[in-house]
Amino acid sequence: MEEQMTFWDHLDVLRGSIIRVLVAGVVMGIGVFFLKDWLFDVVLWPRQSDFPTYRLLGAEPFELNLINTELTEQFMIHMKVALIVGLLVASPYIIYVLFRFISPALYESERRASYRLVGAAYGMFIVGIVVNYFLIFPLTVRFLGTYSVSEDVVTMLTLSSYVDTLLLMSLVFGIVFEIPVIAWLLARFGMLKHTWMAEYRRHAIVAILIVAAVITPTADIMTLIVVSLPIWLLYEVSIWIVKFTNTPVPEDGAASEGTTASSAIPEGSPEDSNSQTTQCSEESEPSSPSSPLQE
Repeated sequence: MEEQMTFWDHLDVLRGSIIRVLVAGVVMGIGVFFLKDWLFDVVLWPRQSDFPTYRLLGAEPFELNLINTELTEQFMIHMKVALIVGLLVASPYIIYVLFRFISPALYESERRASYRLVGAAYGMFIVGIVVNYFLIFPLTVRFLGTYSVSEDVVTMLTLSSYVDTLLLMSLVFGIVFEIPVIAWLLARFGMLKHTWMAEYRRHAIVAILIVAAVITPTADIMTLIVVSLPIWLLYEVSIWIVKFTNTPVPEDGAASEGTTASSAIPEGSPEDSNSQTTQCSEESEPSSPSSPLQE
């Protein structure tokens, strides 16, 4: 029989898990830090005209130069980007360590459901980052970087502004792509119905346009539509997920047989009245006294 752990034992296990998470993030961050050329080739690629998104859309060539305005800015941005990318690379191991700490407190059915929930949430977060990098962020950078109110004004985009916008939009779209997972979770708890989502679809579209306008503050209607389209598709997919989650699963055997048997004899039939009469007569007959042996 396994010995139960005390409160302090749980704290020791939690401390060990946190230490392993931090070590994994720092080690991967250090590894990414030494891949500076490859790292910033990827980070700075969306500002170039040969980016795949621009070529697919047939966009006109443009030039977007970045400047540095502080002494330590480039080094600090290098460290920040390396640490964040290192955490992203180490995220599968981090999720494994945290889930290993939590899983002993779950039942087997809860553990299986947690596997699906965590896997789906992680996958959708990565998909959101990829969609932002290849679609949303390039269109935003091209519009804002080339937009000018006058020919006398020269656009000088700082490196920190570029990187901070990329990281923030990646985080936002990673969270936005969790909409189907959140909808499924709320549906499992009975807090969300697909009929509600379908009824308020028009309100949701207006809210999606507002969110897209906040995420990408541009006056370009095409960029707004391109940003809104993935979010709207996520909403429509969530409706189907909630619909299948709300649909009850028919029970096997007894329920269907009971329904068939009860429907075979209509109400008020002679068989029904005879059975009721027999039951009443049996209940009205006095019971014979019991013998001492039976007692």
